[in-house]
Parts: sequence; structure tokens; C-alpha cells
Amino acid sequence: MSLRTYTGPAPARSAAPAAVAAGWFLVVATVALQIAFPLADDANRAALATITVVVFFLASLVHASAYHRWRGFFVVGLVVPLIGWGAERVGSTTGIPFGEYEYTDALGPLLGGVPVVVPLAWAMMGYPAYVAASTAIVRFRWLVPFATAWSLMAWDFFLDPMMVELDAWRWTTTSPDLPGIPDIPLLNYGGWFAVGLVVGIVLMALPAGRASAAQPATLYLWVYASSVLASAVFFDRPGPAIVGGIAMGLVALPFAWRLWVERG
Repeated sequence: MSLRTYTGPAPARSAAPAAVAAGWFLVVATVALQIAFPLADDANRAALATITVVVFFLASLVHASAYHRWRGFFVVGLVVPLIGWGAERVGSTTGIPFGEYEYTDALGPLLGGVPVVVPLAWAMMGYPAYVAASTAIVRFRWLVPFATAWSLMAWDFFLDPMMVELDAWRWTTTSPDLPGIPDIPLLNYGGWFAVGLVVGIVLMALPAGRASAAQPATLYLWVYASSVLASAVFFDRPGPAIVGGIAMGLVALPFAWRLWVERG
């Protein structure tokens, strides 16, 4: 069975077996770490979250580099993290575009007031979100960055309540907020969409049709399903489970259907 990313004129590109094996190792490690997260005690969750981000980022970077060579390494490993750091630096100092907030040191060392792992988180999820959008959208390719941005914004419906509970960052202004997800300003989600759109546009530099979707598909769909489950069952957050489940499902479900149709 083969899963092929996107639809386009570019020929498929193979990856070195060692890179594919390393990618799958990192994918499995990411899933295992995320399974461990809700089972860990409160004192260890912040450190576990940091480790998970690093491993997840490496999984995305290895896949992008294996199939897109230097361009994948440059875009996912450097450009997207720089965009993420810049957005978070401006956001945490000016309140634009996310709202007024500040970081703590719960996620590890800070660089310019931003935890080092946070820019990696933009890349770790940005790349699978782009693969999902590129696969789900066959026509009207100009919509791909918008779908990428929507995925990232929808993911934050799960992420922000969890990180606030971990005291990874603190909101100064918390209203108006979204029904079911209290104490996180609506402006934050607009900021996520705006930055996600820039990330999606940059990721369009990776040629269509060049990579197997299996690894990023596993990561993306796992994040979607596990986030809904964890919010509803382990963390007793029905609001994020419902809102995030519907919002992210608008990309995740067509993506899963497209993979099913194209299998074989």
C-alpha cells in the first residue's frame, strides 16, 4: 500500500531507506510521548511537553529533508522556526497579533523572551498541516495556505488550554473569549491564522507530488484524534474537544478520505 502526497505534475521522489527508518522511529517516539503526557503527574508534564516538541520537530524535519532535500531542510528547519520565533517575540512584547501574554520558563530556556522550543512547535505541526492541506485540496491550489493556517488555528483550540494549565504562558487580557474555551482571547486565534497563513505560503516552496505522505499523515491524524480524546476524557475539557474536533476535522476528515481513496 502506498500513500501519495498531493496531486501535481512533479514526479514522486524516493528517500533513502535509512532516512525513512529514522523518520518512522521519530514518529513512533512522538506518539509514545504524547500517550505518556496525560498519564504523567503534573510535575513532569512541562518537561515531557518540551521533549515531545523536539522529537516531533525532528520527525517533520527528517521527512522534509529526506524527500525535499536541502529545500525541505531549509524551509522546515530554519525558515518556519524563524517565522514562529519572530511572531512570538512580537506577540509577547506588543500584544500583536495574539493578544497580551507572557512566557514563563516552564518549557525551558528562553531566547528573546520566547522558549526555544516554541518556534520548533510551529514547524513540527506546520509541516504535517501543509501536507494534509495539499493532499485534501486537489483543485484551487491557492487555498492550500489557507487550509494550513486553519489547521494550525484549530490545533490551538486544544493546545492553548493545556499550555495555560501548565503555566507555560500567561494571558494578561482574556476577553472576549470563545464559548467553551474560557480565559483565552479570541484575538489569539486570529493571530494563529495570520501567522499560519505565512507559514503555509512559505511551505508552498516544497514541490507538490514529491513525498510519501505516510509519516506526516500519521502525525497529523494522530494529533487530531488524540487531542479530541485527551480533551474529552483525560482533561475534562469538552469545549476544546467539540470546538477543536469540528474545526480541525474540516481538514483532517477530507485528508483521511483522500488518503483512503488514493491507497493502493
